[in-house]
Amino acid sequence: MGGNGERNLALRVGIGLLAGAGAGSVCNLLWAGEPALEWCIAHTTEPAGTIWLRTLMMVVLPLVFGSLALGVASLGDLRRLGRIGGRTVLVFLSLTAISVLLGLLVVNLLQPGTDIPPETRDRLVATYATESAARAQAASGLTLGVSTLVNVVPRNPVAAMADFDLLAVIFFAMMFGIGLTRLAPAKAAPMTAFLEALVGVSTSIIDLVMKLAPFGVFALMFTVTGRFGYDLLARLGVYVVAVLLGMLLQFLGVYPLVVRVLGRMSPRAFLRGARTILLTAFSTSSSNATLPTTLQVTERELGVSKEVCGFVLPLGATLNMNGTALFEGVTVLFIAQVFGVPLDLSAQAMLLVICVISAVGAAGTPSSSIPLLVVILQSLGIPGEGIAIVLGVDRVLDMCRTTLNVTGDVVTAVVVRRLEGLSGFSPASPAVPPAG
Repeated sequence: MGGNGERNLALRVGIGLLAGAGAGSVCNLLWAGEPALEWCIAHTTEPAGTIWLRTLMMVVLPLVFGSLALGVASLGDLRRLGRIGGRTVLVFLSLTAISVLLGLLVVNLLQPGTDIPPETRDRLVATYATESAARAQAASGLTLGVSTLVNVVPRNPVAAMADFDLLAVIFFAMMFGIGLTRLAPAKAAPMTAFLEALVGVSTSIIDLVMKLAPFGVFALMFTVTGRFGYDLLARLGVYVVAVLLGMLLQFLGVYPLVVRVLGRMSPRAFLRGARTILLTAFSTSSSNATLPTTLQVTERELGVSKEVCGFVLPLGATLNMNGTALFEGVTVLFIAQVFGVPLDLSAQAMLLVICVISAVGAAGTPSSSIPLLVVILQSLGIPGEGIAIVLGVDRVLDMCRTTLNVTGDVVTAVVVRRLEGLSGFSPASPAVPPAG
């Protein structure tokens, strides 16, 4: 799929997104609460969107394993691998810390929690009490300590794949690639050929699935807006504005600056090349489901080499959660304001560190950060049931934070490409024009 193909796909996905959001909003406005609308969503658009999303998710594991193992093997020298890995993680952590800081600055400025009357708070808690209890139960087994690091190393890689433990799969793929570098070229060649074929088959499946992207995106957006409309957004308006403003500052301020200064690429060219990725991330609310598209488009449209894409982007889908960390920081401070729990400067500094660390443990799937939020709330002495206040608008905000997460991965890939001097374009290929 070349440049024209990507542009056409982005246009069709955008049309599907807007059509789904518009149709769902109109149906919600006319028939909100009607059993017929819920039946239509539950039996048509929701299963259709889920099937399309699952088809994308289906190829994530083989693509991640093959791409990352090949990426590591192609780097060859372990010292070079360590250098690229160190730079990648440094950019990840820096972008995540900046995003949380921006979110905390915005929420301190707007004070959204002071605008929620106690009766509205109690009504929201009661409305989402069941879902909140389920999220708290899911959080009961989560920790932010050493066990998170230990669990990165799988005892059984096959079991890790079956459980979709992407972080463990990434570790195994990296070790597999390192093992390939230690073999003689003649012995490594058959396995390298197999991995290349695995990535090729996965890519071919992605091309087929993305042809249906406009319909899948329409179904996903109709399901969200048809069920929830914008009533909840109005009730939690200042909080939603705080989250979105923080994300916009990161997306329109920090990312373009990093792309231009460190990546030596025009921000306009970056956004133009990445538009299909952004639309897919927004509509799926899943970094993992977007990963196949991210790998393809970053290499083809942004000129990042296959080696860098295969190494940086799978790591980013699990480790680099800029939007999730920002959302966590804003939400914790917002709920603390609602319940009247003061968090001074030192407590907010601790919150920043916790959000950066916990975002690494968030799965790249829809609403995966909510159980982690319960853990953070409880660790700071804030009632965990307060998570119920934001559950109604989480799906909409999840689409936005996933877009920020995935954009941060692509920004990092562009920066690492420039630092390592690795370009995916041959001299005859039409490269994206660099800045300056």
